[in-house]
Amino acid sequence: MSKQSVGVVGVGLMGHGIALNLARKGWPLGYLDHPGNQPTDDLDAFGATRHADRAALARASEVVILCVTGTPQVEDVLFGESGLLASLRPDTVVIDCSTAIPASTARVAAAVREAGGRFLDAPMTRTPKEAAEGRLNLLVGAVPDLFEAMQPLLSAFAENIFHAGTEAGAGHTLKLLHNYVSLGSVTLIAEAAACAGKAGIAPEVLVDVLRKGGGHGAALDRLSPFLLAGDSSPMRFSIANARKDLGYYVAMAEGLGAERAVAEGVLTDLDGLVEGGHGADHLPLVVRHFTAKN
Repeated sequence: MSKQSVGVVGVGLMGHGIALNLARKGWPLGYLDHPGNQPTDDLDAFGATRHADRAALARASEVVILCVTGTPQVEDVLFGESGLLASLRPDTVVIDCSTAIPASTARVAAAVREAGGRFLDAPMTRTPKEAAEGRLNLLVGAVPDLFEAMQPLLSAFAENIFHAGTEAGAGHTLKLLHNYVSLGSVTLIAEAAACAGKAGIAPEVLVDVLRKGGGHGAALDRLSPFLLAGDSSPMRFSIANARKDLGYYVAMAEGLGAERAVAEGVLTDLDGLVEGGHGADHLPLVVRHFTAKN
């Protein structure tokens, strides 16, 4: 099977890794020129085409991958002025790798189908490091035949691909569940670390005890470099993005009538940090901000 032409919207920390792996593995690649992109010289060296606007990218692509911040950005890319939908080629597959509100995803999928395309949501887990290595996890909502047809392309930048369900939005639902547990756990450990500091417990002792007990896991592994050495680079995920994802989760849980008291507590913490001007900081820095509180 020949490799489809792929257009990527959102060549940021995660999207750059997706685009680079596709280019390395021989997929004809185009990307939207945007000031939020990471440097793209490496993509250009592989022959990627830089598109000045969304319409040009849509016309040149058989598959369009969206890797933007959240629901407002997804909707703008598709429905906004000079949006992608107006220029989609027949049977274009739109893959949304962003984190989005599932109810919006269902509406987006219906609009893509009405425009003559096909849609699947494939939000990611893991970090920019794994994105660059082609080792992301993808949580996919798609009908079975489309899920199978997209396996070669998705496997070019993902290590693990989970079929969350056949309904549009199933992948985004699972992503919000994942991020609530992941980001909530980091925030919980950060709060405990701030308390430990005020109580005189050395960070290396706290980390060692958690690692050898019930507190061990990915959240601790990503937070401990900051606790031990002030290094936040293993989790280059902003407090503002964490607040956005928790907000999406709480809204989803409320819509489902699900219990959400703990999630609302985490969201309150993150709200306060964003309102305090710390939204651009990497999430591990919540330890420092919690410690600074009286």
